[in-house]
Amino acid sequence: MSVEVIMPKAGVAMEEGTIVSWLKQEGEEVKIGEPILEITTDKVNMEIESEGEGILAAIIHKEEGEVLPVFTVIGVIAEKGEKQEEIKAKYLSGNVSKEDLIVETEKIEIKEEKTIKKESNHDYDVVVVGGGPGGYLSALKSAILGGKVALVEEDTLGGTCLNRGCIPTKTYVKTVEILEEIEQLSKRGVKVSVDKEQDIKKAIKYKNRVVKKLTAGVGGLLKSRGVDVFNLKATVKEAHKVILSDGKVLDTENTIIATGSKVRILPIKGIESKLIITSTEALDLDIVPEELVIIGGGVIGCEFAEIFNSRGSKVTIIEMEDRIIPRMDKELSQSLRDSLKKKGITILTEKKVSEFKEEGNKIIVCIEGEEPIKADLGLYAIGRQANLSGVEDLDIKIDRGSIVVNSKMETSVPSIYAVGDVTGGIMLAHAAFKMGEVAASNALGMDEEADLSALPSCVYTVPEVASVGLTEEDAKQKYNIKIGKFNFAGNGRALASGQEQGYVKVISDAKYGEILGVHMFGYGVAELINHAASFKALEIPADEASDLIFGHPCTSEALMEALADVSGECLHLPKK
Repeated sequence: MSVEVIMPKAGVAMEEGTIVSWLKQEGEEVKIGEPILEITTDKVNMEIESEGEGILAAIIHKEEGEVLPVFTVIGVIAEKGEKQEEIKAKYLSGNVSKEDLIVETEKIEIKEEKTIKKESNHDYDVVVVGGGPGGYLSALKSAILGGKVALVEEDTLGGTCLNRGCIPTKTYVKTVEILEEIEQLSKRGVKVSVDKEQDIKKAIKYKNRVVKKLTAGVGGLLKSRGVDVFNLKATVKEAHKVILSDGKVLDTENTIIATGSKVRILPIKGIESKLIITSTEALDLDIVPEELVIIGGGVIGCEFAEIFNSRGSKVTIIEMEDRIIPRMDKELSQSLRDSLKKKGITILTEKKVSEFKEEGNKIIVCIEGEEPIKADLGLYAIGRQANLSGVEDLDIKIDRGSIVVNSKMETSVPSIYAVGDVTGGIMLAHAAFKMGEVAASNALGMDEEADLSALPSCVYTVPEVASVGLTEEDAKQKYNIKIGKFNFAGNGRALASGQEQGYVKVISDAKYGEILGVHMFGYGVAELINHAASFKALEIPADEASDLIFGHPCTSEALMEALADVSGECLHLPKK
């Protein structure tokens, strides 16, 4: 059967396209995925690939520069066995009506959301092991879809994120922000006298109130959806059975493992010292160490460096790789390094800690090839690893210490799913949220996949760091790229707020305008990055995204300006 070549709708606002040139001529053989012609929209040229294999039987619209509505049939590919002459005659003789040369878009019937595919012979449709972001979201989604659901959590609901990670650290980082804003008041004509000494015990109480409010909220949500919550340890040894620490066995159709992660401890001599703490202990540390050495310059290490520096500690970061936040864009890494150093934080990169020694009430951090550093405390922030507690005896595929899953969150054991940190990879709460929704949906008879290609990541320092997509370094290896950039120093709202530090950088494919990555450094960019992630997820080209109307004055306009700068059309930048 012949395949029609149509003028595609290659963008949200695209209504017509222009023929640039045909890369294949009538009578030539074409293969699926092979470029056959080039078109242009308002600003972007693109190649159209063949969706069929055979002979290019007819080119209906040949003329260079011809403008045609989207979905217009512009050529026909004949499959093997079909006669080119007959197809060409049919489309060029006038036997095909003008209306038939416009392909109508398929009408999609919107169906009600599926619930359970079949009746279950088990007590529960879904039992979730773990009550962190991935776990409680799995339970809520399963219940919303009509399932009988149980959740087992041996600790407090909310997991690492609510109790020992995302939320507690943000309460402390907000204090850093407030202190920096106070320093600006005199410039604005406000006379204020503030004692900046922090009452750490009071700060901890405030943090605990925030955490308690959120964890109680999670419990209330689960209760409102009819989820049975067991505050016990769970063990999973086989499909359909979850064993509780009180001896009870939960009979379930599906199991979702969401046991999260734990602090990764490397075998460094002396690591067991009581003067070496992890991020968990640091959150409840009610003293201010005069000198603090942080081992690890990733997200956790940099955020705690901000927190303790604001409290008056002399902070040193030791990072084994060649830069801090090494998984993020190199320019972002340098910007954050400059910001932290300006505040008096010492940063040592490409340094490996070989040993910890106690000397009285001090910790000696020994570094290969360097003089040792003496401090009051060492904060170990190397990273995290999957927590397999409770599933050690389950015959399930494990790779590098994490449970292996596919895009549907299925494990190697039928009816058992895994979500969040326990799967390794991207250990972020919002990744776990999406994975949990997908696992729950599939457990209850749907067919969904978790697409994490437009997943934003942030570092909550002051200013913040935010990123989505490919770094500039990775993009250069795979694509011919264009870069657009706009500094917050040129943004009215940022200037008015005294927050002009930083920039937005957009990396785009030079040929098609696809947004490959967006990287930001500045105040509030952890919020702003979500706009960029949406553009990327919806596959909106940089030029179309820049045509959207942004409110004024807003710091988000910096994103619009950077998008426009990709094509050199940023109105608030001088001519290059």
